[in-house]
Amino acid sequence: MHKIIMHIDLDYFFAQCEELRNPTIKTKPVVVCVFSNRGNNSGVVATSNYIARRYQVKSGIPIIIAKKKLTGTNAVFLKSDYHHYSRISVKIMNIIKKYADMFEYVGKDEAYLDISKTSNENYKQAELLAYKIKNKIFNETKLTCSIGVSHNKLLAKIASSYKKPSGLTIVKPENTNYFLSQLEISKIPKIGSKTIKKMKEMNIHTIYELKKLDIFKMNKTFGKKIGTYIHNSARGICNEKVKIKDINQISKIITLSRNSNEYEYILQKLFYVCKKLHEIIIKKNKLFKNVTIQLVQSNLTNKIVSKKLLRSTNDMWELKNIIKKLLKNVWNEINNKIRRVGIIVSDLSTRTNQEKIVNFF
Repeated sequence: MHKIIMHIDLDYFFAQCEELRNPTIKTKPVVVCVFSNRGNNSGVVATSNYIARRYQVKSGIPIIIAKKKLTGTNAVFLKSDYHHYSRISVKIMNIIKKYADMFEYVGKDEAYLDISKTSNENYKQAELLAYKIKNKIFNETKLTCSIGVSHNKLLAKIASSYKKPSGLTIVKPENTNYFLSQLEISKIPKIGSKTIKKMKEMNIHTIYELKKLDIFKMNKTFGKKIGTYIHNSARGICNEKVKIKDINQISKIITLSRNSNEYEYILQKLFYVCKKLHEIIIKKNKLFKNVTIQLVQSNLTNKIVSKKLLRSTNDMWELKNIIKKLLKNVWNEINNKIRRVGIIVSDLSTRTNQEKIVNFF
């Protein structure tokens, strides 16, 4: 069976939600921010609309730098409202699911669909289905999305970003080489800035140029795992299947009032986040089986460490104990002061009455 995979990417999602809530800002640079508690210039950009992106304002850059880039414009800086975005995202994901043989949730603004059976393995039918989904999302939410359709997840994802915003790109198997050869290397997902920089030092700027590089040279330069991935991606090779995966994690992150490398201070802040996160877990009636702590250092690098449990739980004491162990395990790797701390619980399941009884034994 020939697979037909669709990748749906909601255009500049958080900023578009804000434009929908307040249409008067749509003609202005809109920047959605994660503010810290250190003032209006402290924090990072979550996302921006395309007007702001013309000024090189993108997600992840400090708010103070974004403001400098937008000096002299009528830019609007807004505090992120994840609860609002989540409500809209859930509505859209419920629309999308109905059209999929297999649905894989990636995040609030993107998902993969295996539509092989629904489209009868026919790209014309897949194209009509994509337009149907785009229209359905717009009619019910007034939001636009971009869709990529191809024979694997990698190409579908690259295709979805090809004609943003509100684009639709179909890449049939016979057109794969032509489609990829015209793209820059940065269009390959999961390739970091350091790898891209190294490639450019090797005078490799496009996927066409990348394909000329010998795989042994690739593995020697970047390591076997990354080298093989890059080599295969440049040829449109991807065997990863669309997996049944729904919204399956809950997270909470805060910015500290001051940067710190004091163990007890960081631990207490993690316990504070733990308490807030646990309230959400109980409210949603969930159990978790995986715990992750995220430490954002003052140079904006991340330290992330996780633990998978033997059984699902929602026990507050157990969550705190795991967090303490994870922090202790990663502490010697911290070489900068900590700026933000966060906790993610994943591999979620719904708590049933039977599980409530069993938990007493």
